[in-house]
Amino acid sequence: MLELSYPWLLLALPLPWLVPKARQLSGSALKLPALAKLGQAHSTGTTAPISVRLLLLLTWVLLVLSASQPRWLGEPVTLPQQGRELMLALDLSGSMDIQDMELNGQRMTRLDAMKLVLRDFIAQRQGDRIGLILFADAAYQQTPLTFDLATVQQFLDDAVMGLVGQRTAIGEAIGLTVKRLNAYPSSNKVLILLSDGANNSGEIQPREALQLAKAAGIRIHTVGLGAEQMVQQSIFGQRIINPSHDLDEELLREIAEQTGGRYFRARSPAELRQIYQLLDQLEPIEREQLTYRPQLSLLHYPLALALLCSFCLALRRVDWAGVKNRVV
Repeated sequence: MLELSYPWLLLALPLPWLVPKARQLSGSALKLPALAKLGQAHSTGTTAPISVRLLLLLTWVLLVLSASQPRWLGEPVTLPQQGRELMLALDLSGSMDIQDMELNGQRMTRLDAMKLVLRDFIAQRQGDRIGLILFADAAYQQTPLTFDLATVQQFLDDAVMGLVGQRTAIGEAIGLTVKRLNAYPSSNKVLILLSDGANNSGEIQPREALQLAKAAGIRIHTVGLGAEQMVQQSIFGQRIINPSHDLDEELLREIAEQTGGRYFRARSPAELRQIYQLLDQLEPIEREQLTYRPQLSLLHYPLALALLCSFCLALRRVDWAGVKNRVV
């Protein structure tokens, strides 16, 4: 859609006709040189060529149009709005390689199941700023908080076993999250911590990090990952074991409850997917939708045409000089 920034300037269009009338009424000298020449030629019985008068008129119209700053408005574009400051802290300890997850009759590792479910979860986080922390022997920030969901997904896909060790540093994961989220003024800071074991590494203990998270106002939702039954083949035949016997559910539940979050138990990819769907309901964001319309300035087009008309008028000065000589 075409729009003028200052449409009221179009009121100046009739000025070339009003100024000569004002001159006749007041008897004052005409201030516009071009119009003065036309007036002089008319008073002496000569008239300016119609091409010159049209160029003068066109130049004036183009200048007024340029001053009104025409612009083209594009289609409305919805702006991504900041919702949550959401940090994902994901366990990459050696136990994440256990194949106790089952989807469509096929076995997969806990790490593969986590990546599969998180792919949809991340894709739906429009308006949220997401960061990624990976922890095992220690905790590392893989991506800072960002609206670039594709980058977060790419770094998650690139995460492999052994990248940060074999053990589990839950306390350091929470502590690093507090440090990173404290740099942002938002009051809606959320950590989703997924682990399949117990804290057995790191310089900061989980309960110490918990106090820091509470002081910073960070809400933590914890997810305990791993099946409760798994058939294991041995030289004595098959036996049923609990592959999640190392999972510290008491600690994960305490961390969630004391920060206002919830603890979830994920025994399969289906349960893990339901958990992440439920998190949308636990962390609702009410916000108005903002839109803007891209603007493209068009004032250089009439301005360029006015310059071209002025150049053509300059070329006619020779003719004007001849007219003046004949008048004299």
